[in-house]
Amino acid sequence: MAWKEYQEKMEAQLKELTAKLEELKSKAAKATADVKDELDKKAEAMKPKLEAAQQKLQELRAASGPAWEKLKEGSEKALADLKKTWESMKSKFD
Repeated sequence: MAWKEYQEKMEAQLKELTAKLEELKSKAAKATADVKDELDKKAEAMKPKLEAAQQKLQELRAASGPAWEKLKEGSEKALADLKKTWESMKSKFD
């Protein structure tokens, strides 16, 4: 996969997860106080992971040539960590 394709894929996945998080926050606002409190805590815990994934994407955008290959693994790890946290949060509302 070429650098540009990979960057676009990462951007799309990050946007999707961000949108899903916002949707979940909206649902939580209508939930019981206990559920809302739990979601708020998880959302707060997810913030650094979202920021880390965004940082990796910024680094990826700035990279060129072989340098982006080195950033690829870190980007994938950050996104996988974010997805795992998202799935944990989502399971509370399924």
